[in-house]
This record gives sequence, C-alpha cells and structure tokens, in this order.
Amino acid sequence: MRLDLPHDLPPRPEPKQNPLERGPVAQLREQLESRARENRGPKLQLPRPERPVKVERPGEAKPRALAHNRHLDHRPRRGDLPPQTVDLALRAEEQKVLTDLGRFRVIATRDLAQTVYANRTAMMERDLRFLRQQGLIETNAVNMRRDGRGGRVQRLEVATLTKGGRRLVRETAGLPEQQKLYAGLVKPYEIEHDSQIYRAYLKEAERIERSGGTNLRVQLDFELKSKVQKAIYVERKAAPQRDLNEIKQQVAKRLELPFVENGIQIPDARIEYDLDQGSRSGHQDIEVLTAAYRPAHLRGKAQTGFHLYASSADRATLTARIEDDHHLLDRILEL
Repeated sequence: MRLDLPHDLPPRPEPKQNPLERGPVAQLREQLESRARENRGPKLQLPRPERPVKVERPGEAKPRALAHNRHLDHRPRRGDLPPQTVDLALRAEEQKVLTDLGRFRVIATRDLAQTVYANRTAMMERDLRFLRQQGLIETNAVNMRRDGRGGRVQRLEVATLTKGGRRLVRETAGLPEQQKLYAGLVKPYEIEHDSQIYRAYLKEAERIERSGGTNLRVQLDFELKSKVQKAIYVERKAAPQRDLNEIKQQVAKRLELPFVENGIQIPDARIEYDLDQGSRSGHQDIEVLTAAYRPAHLRGKAQTGFHLYASSADRATLTARIEDDHHLLDRILEL
C-alpha cells in the first residue's frame, strides 16, 4: 500500500520562556548588552616600557657604587681609568692606611683600628670598604697559629695593597725614593708573624722619636736579604777563591748586620732615621719572636743586639722555656 506523506513538516513548538525573562529585568539586560556592543571598540595593547640596554664597549669598566662615610662630600670618581692616573681625594686616615700597608706589606685590621682610627672601628670599616671598591687594597681572613693548643681555630683579618694601590702610594704619599713598597700576600703561613712587625715598629718608633729621631724609613727582611745576597754574589764573582765566611763577614760589616755563628743575622725590620736635623743618621733593628723559637735560637737572637718583641701569649710560652735565663727574659719586650 502506498501512503502519500505531506512534504511540509509541522512547525516545532517554541521553547517556553522563563516568566522572569519577559519582565523589566530582561528588558534592562538587553539595553545594557546593546549599549556595551555599541561602545565596545577594538582591543588595544598598551606598549610596554622598554628597558634601556647598556652596551659595554671594549675596555669599559663597570662603574662601582661608593658606599662610604656619609660625612664626606662628593668624592671624585676614579671612573674607568687606572688608579694611578686619576686624582682621588683621600682622607688623612685613608692615606695613612695606604702608606703603612705599602711599607709593611701586611697589617692586621685590628691594629689599624687601634692606631690609625683610635678604636673607631665603624669608621675604619667604611674606609676599608671604600678603598676595596676603588681597587686599592685587599682584605683577607687567615687562620692564626695553634702552637699545639687545642680548641677553636681563631681567624685574623689582615689588609694588603694591590698593585694599583702601591702605584698610587708611590705617586702621592711623598715617601723617599729609597723606601720600598710592597703589595699582595706572600708566605701565608707567616702572615700572623709578619703582621706583628707593624706593632713592634710603632713601639720602637715612639722610642726613637723621643730620642730626637726624625724622617723614619723602614726596610723589611725581604729587602735586607736581597742586599745581602747581591753583595755576596758580587764578591764571589770578583774573587771566586776567597773563603765564603770571610766574604760574609765583609758583607755583614758593610751592611751593619751582626755576624753570629758563621751566619749573617737579618732582622724582621730595620728602622732608619735622621738625627740633628739630618746631619747624622742611625738605625735600629727589630725582631718579632714567636712561640716556635727554641732556646738556642733565642740566645742567638739575643747576641745580635736586635730589639726583641713578642706578643703576650708568645712571651708567656717563651718565658716557660728559658725561665733560668733571666737576662734573656729581660730583653724580650711585649707587643
């Protein structure tokens, strides 16, 4: 059987509307949506602020921030030039620190605080930080000697010049040309001993100045050893057949150094000074003793005529070793 179906489908029933949508709420929503469509423009993306890109040119040094004493007025910056070519305004204490470091190579910062800054530690720390930022000095913390003692290892902070700092001191400090200047650390295991030479010098310099000495100069053992070795080499080259001890005695006499037990005794430092307004000159040799010195070594040093110094701890240890030699004990001065 064939059925004829109608071609037009019956219309679908309209969805039922929510009664609330036919009220004023629906009209208000339509108005708001229409207004939003009319006022809506194209999306705009605000440009982000561009960060300045620093282009480093070859040979250009990065500027360093100056964190220093707030009482100082504006200091000239050293800029990108080497430190020896630019004038730098230094305070008196800073110039003193640089000069002393150049003459003694290494100084404990606690000694600088006591002598240069009159125990104003905060000021010293600001000055050292400034000098480090200028590339003129370096500070390092090193282990102090144990000498067989137990307990915690103590640390010692020391300061030294850089090569740039040494050049600056040479150009600005007004030191005599014959005054040798040092930079950098050598012999790390002797740093504590070498830092005590500065304290011994201060005590000896005070005595010399009370006696009328002026224009003090310092020669460390590095320089004295170099002079001795050069003098011996020249004499042996001129007369290879001469007895070596004879040559040593001659060199010791020429350099005014003691000759003890077939050896030239070299002090830790020699202080030279002028007398009578420069018409005469003199010198005094100083030696810093440590607890590592043996009695025989101490007696040899006592024969040299050096002024002997030792810290309170080292002096106590040495006293226990040579308690029977009261004459020798009296010669050891305390730092």
